[in-house]
Amino acid sequence: MYSATFMFNKKQFDDEFYALDKAIAEIAKNTAGYLGEESWENPETGRVCNVYYWATLDSIQNLMQHPTHLAAKAKQTNWLNGYQVVIAQVIRAYGDNQFAHPTASFNHYNAPR
Repeated sequence: MYSATFMFNKKQFDDEFYALDKAIAEIAKNTAGYLGEESWENPETGRVCNVYYWATLDSIQNLMQHPTHLAAKAKQTNWLNGYQVVIAQVIRAYGDNQFAHPTASFNHYNAPR
């Protein structure tokens, strides 16, 4: 399992941004290997963090090379005031299993030793 974390500082969003964002979300959900996602926003700074979970690195690449994603990336300076992407391999996850999460197959009740 892999995670792709997309962090960015917001500028002003417009109708084109929202349309592309919605389209990319649907494309991601329909890409083989997509396992789920979650998002946060810091209201004080306007920074947004989207974490996508994927079965393979090829799954991530399939989304990254999709024409709609490439179109959005080419225009990102219209809507974003800087971004960072972190690709990571998930080697362990743990928690109390009180809510569903894309990493559930890796979940261990106790923290790693």
